[in-house]
Amino acid sequence: MTDSAPPRRPRVRAPELIGKGDWLNTGDREYTLSDLRGRIVVLDFWTFCCINCLHVLDELRELEHRHPDTVVVIGVHSPKFAHEAEHGAVVDAVERYGVAHPVLDDPELATWKQYAVRAWPTLVVIDPEGYVVAQHAGEGHVHAIERLVTELEAEHGAKGTLRRGDGPYVPPEPEPTVLRFPGKALLLPSGNLLVSDTTRHQLVELAADGETVVRRIGQGGRGLTDGPADRARFQEPQGLALLPDGTVVVADTVNHALRRFDPETGRTTTLAGTGHQWMQGAATSGPAREVDLSSPWDVAWWQGRVWIAMAGVHQLWTYDPEDGTVAVAAGTTNEGLVDGPAAEAWFAQPSGLAATADRLWLADSETSALRWVDPDGAVHTAVGTGLFDFGHRDGAAGQALFQHPLGVTALPDGSVAVADTYNHALRRFDPATGEVTTLATDLREPSDAVLVGEDIVVVESARHRLTRLRLPEEAVRVESVAHRTRRAATEVAPGRLRLEVIFQAPQGQKLDTRYGPSTRLLVSSTPPELLLKGEGAGTDLSRELELDAAVREGVLHISAMAASCDDDPAGGREYPACHVHQQDWGVPVRLTEGATDRLPLVLAGLDEQESGSQMP
Repeated sequence: MTDSAPPRRPRVRAPELIGKGDWLNTGDREYTLSDLRGRIVVLDFWTFCCINCLHVLDELRELEHRHPDTVVVIGVHSPKFAHEAEHGAVVDAVERYGVAHPVLDDPELATWKQYAVRAWPTLVVIDPEGYVVAQHAGEGHVHAIERLVTELEAEHGAKGTLRRGDGPYVPPEPEPTVLRFPGKALLLPSGNLLVSDTTRHQLVELAADGETVVRRIGQGGRGLTDGPADRARFQEPQGLALLPDGTVVVADTVNHALRRFDPETGRTTTLAGTGHQWMQGAATSGPAREVDLSSPWDVAWWQGRVWIAMAGVHQLWTYDPEDGTVAVAAGTTNEGLVDGPAAEAWFAQPSGLAATADRLWLADSETSALRWVDPDGAVHTAVGTGLFDFGHRDGAAGQALFQHPLGVTALPDGSVAVADTYNHALRRFDPATGEVTTLATDLREPSDAVLVGEDIVVVESARHRLTRLRLPEEAVRVESVAHRTRRAATEVAPGRLRLEVIFQAPQGQKLDTRYGPSTRLLVSSTPPELLLKGEGAGTDLSRELELDAAVREGVLHISAMAASCDDDPAGGREYPACHVHQQDWGVPVRLTEGATDRLPLVLAGLDEQESGSQMP
């Protein structure tokens, strides 16, 4: 007799959903887990600065579409930056990124702590009876979650504990503005301005006044379609760069593609990308239309090539129009702030580019840094210290602070203007003096700026407009403010620390060992002196670390990868589908006598040692 009982899986009673920021996309109704009993709930712990979180939003759209009457996705917004704790900013972000499910604004990370989350993004699956049955950190897990959802539908349908019906999502009323969360702007040779109207998935050409619409390029819905202005489709386009032939290259961010727009004919064509997101193990160079890209955010013409701020993988790439190829130019895909030769540098969501004769400037958003590349390819940092320090502080570059800048603009005197997005300010860095000053404040989430004669036109993304400023001769004085990330440090014991990355292959899959080890673990620290033992790469997902008791605080940088393939023992599929699970953690730690000597990080599955009747 065949045992058809569903597989036993660990179940942990799900803590309640709490947060002082209120609920969004519910028609002002607040929800508890008991209100959702009978549905499969997927909690998405995200923050709107995080490119990996934005990737997961796109992955979840398909899951929601396929299971509309059984699955309820709840976004739990858990801020990293101070600006992200402002409720109005979360409201803007939910609209900006087309979030079509309820969102709990949790500015004090109360629910994050209840669920012992340690990384953005993290997905938690709760079954119809209110138990946590899976947890996944990072992106690329939705295929496994969908398999689990299908099993839960069958299991709880048979038990009578599944409740089908409409979900709690209530869409907000659309706002009638000319632009909606515009991203970047470009001065055309005609004197008109081209703007990426990001949330409406269009390009908009404005007259020289920056207000009058000349034409719209794109149908306005999500898609990847070439053709004339009324047929082309984009998906959250961002960066724009003028090419020597007068055409414009567009960073079509969520399509993971570069597009070319011809202002003369109005036609759009695709230059690079397949429409699919680049994943570890994919090609990093080759014919442009055959290589996957990952959330290109900005583009610039420099040294005869198009340089691409590849925010999705923390790298710079280039597109060569002469031979139609793309290639990695700098960065390792590790997220952080490390200078040096291009192949060894670390970036963190590069999101703005500006080229001068001898430098490619870039806004490195997640490290709140202004950085530059020299003609030999070496990477340098002008302002910024790392992933966890940010604020609004003028003065010498070594102690100046930005907060998640998204744009940079070269000025005629050799200095650069920085769209200091989360500080709502336009800042200036002068390499001749090494000083940072503030040019303007009260700009709502500025994301780019473009020189027009003696003026600078700022893209005020969250005010849905372009704002023209006269470049001031003197800097604006502002009160100095410094912040650390809102995430609390994890207290660990000095000395030996057992690092364990939890990975359980999803149901129906197994680790792929056909070509050698299927897992990888990379560990480093800031400052480097924190780690006495355990730094470097290896294939085991657990490792003994030794922390220096003399270094009281720091950050552990941990990158883990596991590859799993569909388990088909009957041989029904010659080439089983395989999936890469990957996550980077930056874990702030504080060394405290008597604290835990174990640091578990969940990549996929549940930590059995922390599972009991209640989450920690």
